Amino acid sequence: MIRYYTREKRRLVALSEPEPGCWVNLTPPFAPDELEEFARRFEFDPVFLTDSLDLDERARYERDEDIRFILINTPVKNKNAQGENEAYFITVPIGIILTIEHVITISAFETPVLAKFLDNNVRNFNPVDEKRFVLQALEQNVYHFLSCLKTLNLRRNRIEKDLLNSSRNSDLKQLLSIEKSLVYFVNSLNANELLKMKMKRTDFLHINGDEDLADLFEDVIIDNSQALSMANVYTNILNGTMDAYSSIISNNLNQVIHRLTIITVILMVPTLISSFLGMNIPNGLPENPFAFYGVIIFSGLFTGVLYWFMQRRKFL
Repeated sequence: MIRYYTREKRRLVALSEPEPGCWVNLTPPFAPDELEEFARRFEFDPVFLTDSLDLDERARYERDEDIRFILINTPVKNKNAQGENEAYFITVPIGIILTIEHVITISAFETPVLAKFLDNNVRNFNPVDEKRFVLQALEQNVYHFLSCLKTLNLRRNRIEKDLLNSSRNSDLKQLLSIEKSLVYFVNSLNANELLKMKMKRTDFLHINGDEDLADLFEDVIIDNSQALSMANVYTNILNGTMDAYSSIISNNLNQVIHRLTIITVILMVPTLISSFLGMNIPNGLPENPFAFYGVIIFSGLFTGVLYWFMQRRKFL
């Protein structure tokens, strides 16, 4: 689906046909050969479009004569998160193509980052100013990363509180899903940070002469570094939590086995005495009227002494 937008009277207005300075947004589904025809119409390499739909593509930028291409990674909710051990969030690429007259964006998913622009929730947004548009997209992407990180951290805290009362497998699987999401975030934020540093060093957007845009770009880089630090911290905390609960579960299992072993040893004593004497003492004869009760009392006393000895030696 291809849509064209321009800004009129502080509102985003949809266009039926592209015009100079408009924003072109491409979202699935795509008809066969639609991307090739679109790239041919706007005179750029269709690889820029197909790469933007590849979930395994890393953040990068390229230049092809007057065409500039930027690929960034953004988090989205995982539609398959209902299954076990699936990450709550994954990261997908957003392609931004800067032609001479248009700004083109494309993604394989409906991303919250572009949705903010479509909903007029970005201040001073105007597709005519392509440099500011790109920086605002990078800025909103970092904000979305921070929001998702806070969501994951709150979920982790809730699961940890539940684990204090019970060690259910479902809670541990949820922690594993959070850990997978954080791995996606760390890799994507790291790639995005390297991309922004290279763009700044090479002045890919030609903003070195504009102090306002240069400051905005610097703020975006700082915020991205902060998000990356948060993701690393949350990952380390989660890894420590998983290790701690693994140790607790293992220790609880050892205690259960220890107690069962002690109980088995204690119960083995009366069983052994009864087995040894039961077939050798006549029961019910006049000369041994209390033999049965004597065996029971002797077994009970011996078991009590054994219990006292183990408790004194702190075996119990």
